[in-house]
Amino acid sequence: MKKTFLIFLFFETTFFLHAQPIAGGGYQSLAICNDNTVRAWGSNYMGELGNGNNIDSNVPLQVNSLTGIIAVAGGNDFSLALKNNGTVWAWGYNINGDLGNGNNTNSNVPVQVSNLTNITAIAGGVDHSVALMNDGTVWTWGLNSYGQLGNGTLTNSNIPVQVIGLTSIIAISGGGDHCIALKNNGTVWTWGRNFEGQLGNGNNSSSNIPVQVNGLTGIISIGGGAFHSLALKNNGVVWAWGSNFNGELGNGNNTDSNIPIQVTGISNITAIAGGGGGYYSLALKNDGSVWAWGQNYSGQLGNGTNTDSNVPVQVNGLSGSIAIAGGWDHSLALKNNGTVWDWGDNMYGGLGNGNNTDSWIPVQVIGLCQVVISVNEIEEQINIAVSPNPSIGIFTVNSKITSGEISICNLCGEKIFAATINSPTTQIDLSNQANGIYFVSIKTETNSFTQKIIIEK
Repeated sequence: MKKTFLIFLFFETTFFLHAQPIAGGGYQSLAICNDNTVRAWGSNYMGELGNGNNIDSNVPLQVNSLTGIIAVAGGNDFSLALKNNGTVWAWGYNINGDLGNGNNTNSNVPVQVSNLTNITAIAGGVDHSVALMNDGTVWTWGLNSYGQLGNGTLTNSNIPVQVIGLTSIIAISGGGDHCIALKNNGTVWTWGRNFEGQLGNGNNSSSNIPVQVNGLTGIISIGGGAFHSLALKNNGVVWAWGSNFNGELGNGNNTDSNIPIQVTGISNITAIAGGGGGYYSLALKNDGSVWAWGQNYSGQLGNGTNTDSNVPVQVNGLSGSIAIAGGWDHSLALKNNGTVWDWGDNMYGGLGNGNNTDSWIPVQVIGLCQVVISVNEIEEQINIAVSPNPSIGIFTVNSKITSGEISICNLCGEKIFAATINSPTTQIDLSNQANGIYFVSIKTETNSFTQKIIIEK
């Protein structure tokens, strides 16, 4: 079993999309170039590099015929891409319908997922895929042996099916044989396999419909491993649940938990990711450092050893990181200069550094295009801060810019507030709006930045 899990960063187009500039798959890696084409490297046994053949590559190759890409995701032996027109494309292994194109034939070039439009986010599981539509509904396809499609059945599907009873979803993640979704009220919902407690609802019974994770509120990001799940709260702390055999819950012991427990010793976290086939976890701090915990037999924790850790350890030598992703047993980070760094298993060339030797510390991917920079770098340029967040609906936006536009949109993309910026401080009163998650956008002549804000009364 091999797996990847992704983080979500936000930017604004015609509707809100979840930008995923890098991704790790089973033994493959993916990145989006500045021209919105895709590069892939690593294992290609099932065509997961999408370049028209099945030959592994330890350096990046261009995925065939893909343009306008704004997000990538990886599954076990397949890959996914989201276009800026809201369509989804997939390539690689397809025996269980992982590609969602209505058949079960592998493809080493991208094929369009059937009947999906207006998609804003994508995620891959071991043998299933997940997509978020701009109306807040979730769609899945592929293997369904544990109910990971969430449609009330255990029947595989090679076309997308709608997850039952989920609305107002703003983020998704694929676990090994389970899925995770974040609602606009900060609660987390899960479905699929639960033998290790990865659904977080206090029992170990699998579910083919979504169930709510116990006791979590104020969540702003989610991540999944093969047998565990992660959530990031709006106060910068991380919670985890499920399998803990290798310390992937990061709480100082190796005991499974079917309810969320807090990860030890890290704070000011801005992004999370699960990896290692579900046996390790990653976190990005607001200072650009990366932290990891769990299984480490291939050096996927990046701390210069191959010793497991049940508490977070810092990845060696990484600064200025703005995005992270986990593969089966290798990890990725995107730096603010557009370079990508990998560490861990390299048997099939998943580190992209021109050889096939594992590395216990980060190495730079060679021959790679300038990778799309996430909005975190734009945030630094604009120096925006919104406080308090969450609030009862009255926010103060501080920025060093004094000329531009500021607006607030709800999850449907409807603009509920707009103003011209004429000073470094803007007061926004949304106290008449319902509880939930909204987006504040600032646009200048050269940049735009979108940040999530939460109303809790």
